[in-house]
Amino acid sequence: MEQSEIQDKIFAYLEKMKGKKKLKEKDIFKAIMAETGEEKDVVKKALREMINVGRVMYSYGGGASSVEIPSEEYLKEKGLL
Repeated sequence: MEQSEIQDKIFAYLEKMKGKKKLKEKDIFKAIMAETGEEKDVVKKALREMINVGRVMYSYGGGASSVEIPSEEYLKEKGLL
């Protein structure tokens, strides 16, 4: 499976779960590995690439980190939109 396809699946999963649950990296790995059958390293690389380009971001709250889709305000502030 292409890297871009995996990234699209990750993004779709994050959109689906938005507002329902704060997703940790391992939650995303488990869901995407189950859906695609890909190895953890492949999914991890796709997620890291998405974080590097600003398509998704880490957030911290309550002593735990999570991965989420950045808001438009955040993207404008960082000059990514």
